[in-house]
Amino acid sequence: MRRFQRGLVLLTAALAVSSVTTGVSSADELGRSRAVIRYTEYGIPHIAAKDFDGLGYGYGFAAAKDNICELANTYLTVSARRSAYLGAGGQGNPAMSEAENNLDSDLHFQRINDSGVVERLLARPAPHGPRTEVRELAAGYVAGYNAYLKQTGVQRITDPVCRGADWVRPITELDFYRHFYAVTSVAGQGLLASDLVRTQPPSTKDASVAGPESAPKIADGLRRTMKTGELGSNGIAVGGDGTKSGGGLLLGNPHYPWQGGRRFWQSQLTIPGRFDVAGGSLLGLPIPQIGHNADVAWTHTVSTAITFGLFEVPLSPGDPTTYLVDGKPEKMTAQEVKVEVREPSGERRQVARTFYGTRYGQVLGSAFGVPTPWTAKSAHALRDGNAGNLRGLNTWFELAGARGTTDVANALARTQGVPWVNTIATDRAGNALYSDIQVVPHVTDERAADCGTALGRALFPGTGLSILDGSKSSCDWGSDPGSLEPGLFAPSRLPLQQRRDYELNANDSAWLSNARAPIAPLPRIVGSTGTQRSDRTREALIATEEGLAGKGFTPSSMKDMLYRDRSRTAELASADTAEMCAAFPGGQAPSSSGPVPVGNACATLASWDRTFRLDSRGALFFERFVDRIGGLRGIWQVPFDPNRPVTTPNTLATGNPDVQKAFGDTLAEFRANGIPVDGRLGDHQTVTRAGQRIPIHGGPGDLGVLNVITAQWDPAKGNHEVGHGSSYVQVVGFSGKAACPDVSTIMTYSQSTDVTSPHFADQTRLYSRGGWVRGRFCAADIARSPELRVVRLR
Repeated sequence: MRRFQRGLVLLTAALAVSSVTTGVSSADELGRSRAVIRYTEYGIPHIAAKDFDGLGYGYGFAAAKDNICELANTYLTVSARRSAYLGAGGQGNPAMSEAENNLDSDLHFQRINDSGVVERLLARPAPHGPRTEVRELAAGYVAGYNAYLKQTGVQRITDPVCRGADWVRPITELDFYRHFYAVTSVAGQGLLASDLVRTQPPSTKDASVAGPESAPKIADGLRRTMKTGELGSNGIAVGGDGTKSGGGLLLGNPHYPWQGGRRFWQSQLTIPGRFDVAGGSLLGLPIPQIGHNADVAWTHTVSTAITFGLFEVPLSPGDPTTYLVDGKPEKMTAQEVKVEVREPSGERRQVARTFYGTRYGQVLGSAFGVPTPWTAKSAHALRDGNAGNLRGLNTWFELAGARGTTDVANALARTQGVPWVNTIATDRAGNALYSDIQVVPHVTDERAADCGTALGRALFPGTGLSILDGSKSSCDWGSDPGSLEPGLFAPSRLPLQQRRDYELNANDSAWLSNARAPIAPLPRIVGSTGTQRSDRTREALIATEEGLAGKGFTPSSMKDMLYRDRSRTAELASADTAEMCAAFPGGQAPSSSGPVPVGNACATLASWDRTFRLDSRGALFFERFVDRIGGLRGIWQVPFDPNRPVTTPNTLATGNPDVQKAFGDTLAEFRANGIPVDGRLGDHQTVTRAGQRIPIHGGPGDLGVLNVITAQWDPAKGNHEVGHGSSYVQVVGFSGKAACPDVSTIMTYSQSTDVTSPHFADQTRLYSRGGWVRGRFCAADIARSPELRVVRLR
């Protein structure tokens, strides 16, 4: 393997628009170029090369051109140098971990770097380490990134965020792989980064333990952290029995942050006659994670499977760093980690921290802000199922070459590298697939019951998070013969279903991926069955069944379904809310501050179309009202019925005094801040780009809106500032009559983070207007782009 850095290559970039009449369809057309980038509308690059090194080179150069500051920030983070340049404070980098500040982030990543785990994984052959083509892509990517940086120069970077910054530097191949490792572990050790960093041996002989009374707090912390981690998606695959063409049709709709490094970037990668794939990849990873080729389209949604677990180990009397397994003492490992911190004066000082580890993993003194005490008697340790996962790069490489959903399933099972997501796919033949073949700790329901601590037994049924008795080696994670890594479930033990009508997921468990064919039973660590589905899942199921009943989906009708912006919660409760409003005595709603006139609220809600479109009136008020009742008990008159999971619960409990008061409090908030109850959503839900407020349609997933938009509410301004939601969206349809797939995409926050780029907000404005970008996959279609611009990298 070429180690860590290929030499910097000074590139020659030539614009050759006038000489290009067709797309690159053969190796001969590439000439002596290392890569050719054909830009089409909205700055989407179609990168062609003779080999994978060239593809990586073109991707690295083009990605750096659009997003050099975000990428540099990523490498600053995984190299554990944020504090050295930016100081110990700040937020850290939420794209890479949930570390609360720069110092926690650096200590977390320096521990990983000092452990050498990434280097050990790189030294392994495939499937555990990267396959040859992936190594070539990575090496080319690093060279392309560095070539752009060398050609441009730090002082001439156009993005003011990092122009001239001393933390922008050339990268190595090790930086690339460390970035990917951070992505795979972000839902495990990355989720608990600050908790791990701040864990230290007990200073007193405190004999307290974490009992079952802590379970609700940890469960709440887990839900809260996963939600604020902003991971979510919809995926709908319709098979040939549900489309007019008879081929498959896919909606890929991941919900990700609109700021920061956890963002998608769209491209097409082509080696003529050998490799051709398009889609959105997490920035800095030169192969689509959500994408399509000529025959298959796939997407991912964040899974309910819990990818980590805890162990409680008893300690030797008088020695809090020695623990007992099967009655025999084992000394904890002690790893001292040092990082540099820049002081306000500009001077740098060194900060050291010692991490303690067990055979199971790192010692953890708290989880999600709830103590898991390290006392004189016991300690808790974290085991992350993705701690040995560099396999995901192989997974996405193989998905790119799939020719049917069976190939997709085989690739998932063969590589076992998907870290924390479901896979939804469809193909030209009209098959639809749902899979939760991913990294899942081998903790059966029986193991959790037999080996769970008191806290673990209280926590596991509701969350899937295990806390096992580490005093017994027999209570470690189990294993299957078909698993590439000990301690994980084999693919054959995980959910997989293929049908001809549809498969979907909206971040609930596998149970109702198809309402006609529930998947059960499931290991609890994978997900629950017979439990209430989210309103977003219910909307996905209802909307998909409606599409099938309407004589089959088309790409156009699938796009319309997403942009319909319908709220399932509103369908269930808005009429009841309007009737409750009209029934308040004297037109006065109760509130925390006394009666409030209802004004035009009743009429507004009664006439509201129950959508979150730009011109919807009443959507903003209803959202604020539902936000207030979301944490209340007994808000539905008809409770959840597992025999009617799509239609229950329903019927708002309008007689509940707390529900009535929440309505009045919402009225009072709007009145106090001069916000019209009947104001247009587009006047109040916006994103700011270069000082311009762009109105944004879509609504909260909690209200059952598929086109998820999450915004920060500022009542003083009467404005929602969008920070998260639909990101790289693709609708891909196949027909036996057309060799080229029918593709439409939208990158809601646009391709570039550079405010000076023409592609900083162009797709955001298009999305605001309800538009789509025509997908250009086949060579002739690329050549017909009215904005074709070709760059040759030599």
